[in-house]
Amino acid sequence: MLFRRLIVACALSCALAPAMAPAMAGEILVSGAASLTNAFKDLAAQYQAAHPDTQVLTTFGASDVVLRQIIEGAPADVFASADQKAMDKAVAAKAVDPASRVDFVRNEVVLVVPVDNPGNIQSLKDLSGAKVQRIALGNPDSVPVGRYTREALQQAGAWDDVQARQILGQNVRQVLSYVERGEVDAGFVFATDAAIMKDKVKLIQTVDTPTPVVYPIALVQRDGRAPEAAAFLDYVVSPAGQAILAQYGFAKP
Repeated sequence: MLFRRLIVACALSCALAPAMAPAMAGEILVSGAASLTNAFKDLAAQYQAAHPDTQVLTTFGASDVVLRQIIEGAPADVFASADQKAMDKAVAAKAVDPASRVDFVRNEVVLVVPVDNPGNIQSLKDLSGAKVQRIALGNPDSVPVGRYTREALQQAGAWDDVQARQILGQNVRQVLSYVERGEVDAGFVFATDAAIMKDKVKLIQTVDTPTPVVYPIALVQRDGRAPEAAAFLDYVVSPAGQAILAQYGFAKP
């Protein structure tokens, strides 16, 4: 009888444990564009240092992919996109609070090549050369840097040459990796990404984009959003946050 009571008590205890476990207070879940990885990890560390009771957890990827995960229920409190189109989709899907949306940094698209520059590329015009076989860019259907690149190349009259040699990356860091490892002759990334690999890739030129490369950020619209999320967003746009972002090559919008 005593053994049976112990088993029943244990079963009840195990069943109630999840319901009795306290919620993880003080956690802020930030989902952002891949190009923000280094800067936002630093931002998170600095914010946590000033707010010891708060932990900032970050996840990164192509803006459209990150947004799709949020829409499908992945927990997030803050969404930072590398272009306006992804944030417009977030607003249309009611995934973010539009009143909290703000542009917070500016970037540029650049043409980069491996350090040894096997295709001897000196400008966009050289991308049509016979030596150039593979050119990496973000997938324009889901990656902001790909959308900016396509628009820029269409404006410059170079899109057909590049499209015939394109190797599509699923985010800007994958494109950067292709170039760094010499798997392609050239690639298009953000200037901030090229800067973190300046010893592995060579910057050829900045590419003029018809649409300014401006990043928006907003609070995710969901039940249970961390109350501290708004304070973190304010920190990102504050002088202290902007100073950290500037260290990684981002400019004010």
